[in-house]
Amino acid sequence: MIRATLAAAVIALAGLTMPADAQTTLQQANAALFQQLKQVHGLSAAQMARVQEIFARSGFMGQGNPEITRHPMTPEQCRARLPSGGYANSRNERICGDKYMAPLYDPQTENANDARACIDQFEFPNIPCTYPVVWVKAKEAAEVCAAVGKRLCDAHEWEGACAGALEPPDYPFGAGSVAAMRSIHNNKYAASANWAYGPSFRRGICAQNSEKSGSCGGGGYNSCGSNTYPTGAFPGCVSPLGVYDQHGNAAEHMNLPMAPDQMSSRGSTKLGVTEMKGSWFIWDKYRAHPDWCRWRAPYWHGSRVMAAGSHENYHLGFRCCKTIK
Repeated sequence: MIRATLAAAVIALAGLTMPADAQTTLQQANAALFQQLKQVHGLSAAQMARVQEIFARSGFMGQGNPEITRHPMTPEQCRARLPSGGYANSRNERICGDKYMAPLYDPQTENANDARACIDQFEFPNIPCTYPVVWVKAKEAAEVCAAVGKRLCDAHEWEGACAGALEPPDYPFGAGSVAAMRSIHNNKYAASANWAYGPSFRRGICAQNSEKSGSCGGGGYNSCGSNTYPTGAFPGCVSPLGVYDQHGNAAEHMNLPMAPDQMSSRGSTKLGVTEMKGSWFIWDKYRAHPDWCRWRAPYWHGSRVMAAGSHENYHLGFRCCKTIK
């Protein structure tokens, strides 16, 4: 009883209390999201039940608090901006075995058919012109990816998708700490820094011109709207491998392995520590940190990926990868 009371107090201080009517509104929004998932990705009844279970256990996962979120663009406006034919790609679907995934490979030495893994083209739910799912812990992101037959990406996979070439894993496991590993990695790539859309940062290219809620101070659920754009609303915000929104919209959970047996790409399910990739929806106005493709962040709100208390917030989402060979 004492532990439950303390937990409730911590949640309240973090702004994570929700009135009953707001909870109902979130459930309604999520019900519509689940219908889209089932229709677009053809998930089975068992898969849908598992996804719904994870969302229900969270109590906050969704496309933002509907009571205060103010999206700057509607899905209808997004669809009007899409290229002719939309984002369907029969070759990628054949290779990856699912809609809206991109093969991961190095175009200098391979072609798409050589890919051993694929990555979602869009932030979850990986459906063009839908809002990203946020308020998700790293653990929940890994669980949702597994529920839909995929997995959380390793950091180097996300980075390769953004930079336009998947390189071999480059984790300096002997460095001894997250900070040391990060420093070695960032020093290696700083001179060749690039963005998905080109060699230098540009405003107006990605989903980065939204507004932070005026009431948003410490990041609470009841004060910070997830004022994201629909995914894929900026066709120019795409990597050479065909992956969208890796700059702007939601930041994204990824797995940073601290040892070879923590690599998702090698079949591990115990995973490493949390890594937040990309930038988020106010970047055209306020750049809080670098966001070039292969940049690795400090150990913000760090934990093991599968820790029950891994971090969640209003502009943090995820996308999934899938091993295909």
